[in-house]
Amino acid sequence: MSSIQHSLRIPEKLDREISREIEFRGERDWSKGAISLMEEAVRSSRVPGIVFVQRRNERRPAVAFSGLEVWEVIATWKESGENWGELIKAYPEVSENQLRAAVAYYRAYPEEIDERLAREAYWTPERVAEEMPFTRRTGG
Repeated sequence: MSSIQHSLRIPEKLDREISREIEFRGERDWSKGAISLMEEAVRSSRVPGIVFVQRRNERRPAVAFSGLEVWEVIATWKESGENWGELIKAYPEVSENQLRAAVAYYRAYPEEIDERLAREAYWTPERVAEEMPFTRRTGG
C-alpha cells in the first residue's frame, strides 16, 4: 500500500491517549497503531452506529450495543435475498437503526465484509471435522 507522509502536531494529552491505546492493543509501532486508530475513527464517523471490537488478533466492525459483528448481520441479510423484513424478523432484539448501520457499513466497505463472509463460508462442519479432528465430540 502506498503512503503519503504528513507532519502533524498533536496535543500532549492526545499523544498520551493514542500511545496508551496503541499499547493496550499490543502494537509496537506508533505510526501503524495511529493509522489504525484513524481508520477506525473515519469509518465510525462515516457510518454512525458502528464500533470496532477486538477479536483474537484483529479489530472488527460491529453494531453498537448489539453484540453482533457487521458480517453476521450481512450474512443473514444475504441469506434472506437481501429482504429487509426478513432481516428485521431475524434480529427482533436489534433496532432497525442498528440494522441499517450494518447494511450502510457493508455498502461503504463491501470488500472488507465480503472477505470475512468468504472466510466464514470456508469453515463448513465437514471441513472442520476433516481439518480439525480434535474438535469432534464423542458420545457419552
